[in-house]
Amino acid sequence: MIRILVRVLVYLISAALGLLVASLILDDFHVHAGGFLLAVLVFAAAQMILSPFIVKFVRRNAEAFIGGVGLVSTFVALLLATLLGSDGIQIDGVATWIAATVVVWLVTALATLLVPFLLVKAGVQQARENRADAQN
Repeated sequence: MIRILVRVLVYLISAALGLLVASLILDDFHVHAGGFLLAVLVFAAAQMILSPFIVKFVRRNAEAFIGGVGLVSTFVALLLATLLGSDGIQIDGVATWIAATVVVWLVTALATLLVPFLLVKAGVQQARENRADAQN
């Protein structure tokens, strides 16, 4: 159960970081505070749900494209987040859609690798502090 909660937390944090970085880098990618949380939730849920299905489909039909699954699931998740995210994000122009897909994919991929490490590090630090407090 804890493993699932940590995985969900990692997806949420990486989604938020990916969307925020894209909004900082790309002029036609806008994050609106009012719907940002919903957009993050939709994006993270779409990524978690779609990725395994897209991998299965590509592996069955076009294995040469297996490396692009992350980009495809990121694009579809961005599309769903813009459609269902209550105006949380707005992406204007084909070039921005392509750039946003790459930027968000890259940031979420890096965050998915780094966030668990940082969470473990914070947990270890907290455990050390709790142990030190208990000894005093």
